[in-house]
Amino acid sequence: MAEPLVADIQADLALITDAAREAGAVALSHFGQDPEVWWKNSGQSPVSAADFAANECLEDLLLRARPDYGWLSEESGDDFARLEADAVFVVDPIDGTRGFLKGKKNWMVSVAVVRGGRPVAGVLVAPALDEVFTAALGGPALKNGLPIAASTLRGETGNLELCLPAAMLDGFSPPFRARISKAAHIPSLAYRLASVADGRLDATLVRPNSHDWDLAAADIILAAAGASLVDDAGRPLTYNRRVLRHGTLFAGNPALVGTLMREFAPPPVM
Repeated sequence: MAEPLVADIQADLALITDAAREAGAVALSHFGQDPEVWWKNSGQSPVSAADFAANECLEDLLLRARPDYGWLSEESGDDFARLEADAVFVVDPIDGTRGFLKGKKNWMVSVAVVRGGRPVAGVLVAPALDEVFTAALGGPALKNGLPIAASTLRGETGNLELCLPAAMLDGFSPPFRARISKAAHIPSLAYRLASVADGRLDATLVRPNSHDWDLAAADIILAAAGASLVDDAGRPLTYNRRVLRHGTLFAGNPALVGTLMREFAPPPVM
């Protein structure tokens, strides 16, 4: 597959940024309005009329502009034709639906363009907070148009500000755990990763079973901000596979991720 031109990537970034902003406005019109809710994944996950409306907006805007691109969205049926496409839109119309329904403002519209299994452009829009994170291959990570950078702490000494599930905190030894300041829960995984990219959090761990649409846009924004998102073997993630789920993940600057991986020993599955 030929390498995409810088101009093409920038055009894609402009397209997905405009589309994510418009979809964010659609979702925001439902925010706090008690939208209709259904349950999926055997009753484990809510999906609302706002999710579907934002998804429809994104699908219309993006595929009308790039009809030859593949499509992968949390709220659309999976079409394996995406596996043959040179470029794929990877979309979560509302990341953090539970928080959205509870009136929490830190939910996001997440859109990425993936080529060759890796994101080349990504945008995260938090409409209720008026925040927009963007990045493209070879360019800077921006928040509302200004450069951002991840924490540079290495984690060998001192305290660390982390946001992670309580069960994962138990995977660290008591001495290392004592150095961790656990941030308040963030319902949106994309927002948690964005908070690592802009340095509000030093790092985070992600429990197994996150999906491509939760991660792809945040992945390139993290990379452009000087951080990495890797699996428990230290490998970067591959997107647009048949299997969309990922295992335990680590996000932060590479040195800190290395420290966290050495210190983390999850309890055995019973």
